[in-house]
Amino acid sequence: MKIAMVSEHASPLAVLGGVDAGGQNVHVAELSAALCRQGHEVTVYTRREEADAPDMVTAEQGYRVVHVPAGPARPLPKDELLPHMVEFGIFLREHWRDLRPDVVHAHFWMSGLAALSGARPTDIPVVQTFHALGVVKRRHQGANDTSPADRIRLERLIAGQTDRIIATCTDEVFELARLGVPRSKTSVIPCGVDLEQFAPEGPKEPKSAEYRMISVGRLVPRKGFDTAITALTGLRNAELVLVGGPDDAELADDPEGRRLLALADELGVRERLRMLGRVPRTRIAPLLRSADVAVCTPWYEPFGMTPLEAMACGVPVVATAVGGFIDTVVDGVTGRLVPPREPAELADAVGELLTTPGVRERYGRAGRERVESRYSWDRIATETLHAYRRVTARAGARNGHGPTDSRSLDGTGDSGKLAPESPSTDRGLRASGRG
Repeated sequence: MKIAMVSEHASPLAVLGGVDAGGQNVHVAELSAALCRQGHEVTVYTRREEADAPDMVTAEQGYRVVHVPAGPARPLPKDELLPHMVEFGIFLREHWRDLRPDVVHAHFWMSGLAALSGARPTDIPVVQTFHALGVVKRRHQGANDTSPADRIRLERLIAGQTDRIIATCTDEVFELARLGVPRSKTSVIPCGVDLEQFAPEGPKEPKSAEYRMISVGRLVPRKGFDTAITALTGLRNAELVLVGGPDDAELADDPEGRRLLALADELGVRERLRMLGRVPRTRIAPLLRSADVAVCTPWYEPFGMTPLEAMACGVPVVATAVGGFIDTVVDGVTGRLVPPREPAELADAVGELLTTPGVRERYGRAGRERVESRYSWDRIATETLHAYRRVTARAGARNGHGPTDSRSLDGTGDSGKLAPESPSTDRGLRASGRG
């Protein structure tokens, strides 16, 4: 099968840890690699961020990465990319005229816009994974949400026009239902974990205290690292290692880094906080193995890979009961679930584990068994292929070549076709980029 992945801001080749480089990059890279291992041809389309980047790169794992000219060839915050999706879609449409894929899999909502624009003129089926929904982001961030003003409206229209939606967790299915998406149109296929890279056996980095907590993620407020720092006040003889953000030398200039360091100073736990900044991907597993407990404390989380990676390393997890964590962490079996933004409850749950090594060991074994049985990337790829085959079979059975939904992305209802040259589509996309 020829598979086109569209991931407009999250390149599978990117260095992880930046504001817009995290779980989606890993998901696209690992899923593409697993599909290649199963004998399929995968091409990932991502926005060109460097003028001298080659037009196409073949990754070591076998998938190709095409750098799409869409906007200036320099890094841009993902919330500023919407006006460039028309250009992205035009490129895809022209590229797929000669190199038509069997199915397109769009990752993130703006990728959905570009994918539909490129695929619909030739009736290529499109599968959508949102990775995060605007309505959830708006609910939790309020006025601090920097998403384009029309994001929620456009997500609803994308959901109506794609052939199938792959949700990464059960909670997302409920959110999609509130947007009017029928349950029959969604599949729940989680993210996976590399079971060889993340395993209980292997090197460990040295600890600086009797007990170690570790948190991994992008250095943004919603990750809730301040909750973990505050919990340190109730945990004696424990250190907290934070992994993610800019390079170590740049942490002092990062607004969130400065805020967290100031909080640690104010609470008197600065000497027990280690902020490592961005580290090579190969260093994550040794860091996880060095921890007694992995702590994951976001306000909300569409999926979150850190619990899976910790569980794969045999490390128990204490996580907030939000989003994908509710699916992955089995409370009282592989770790503990606690309410978000409640440092006292977090400290109680972590403290109980730190003082009961037998429970930690039991949770760690159960976590490893859980990821082996459910979350290998090969299994995730197999389930994803099943979703692809459903939509390609349906597309092949259609008599006509029109889209499955008659609405257009600008909401005019004039045409269901999303060809980039359509004036209504261009206007809708460009207008949505304002504000």
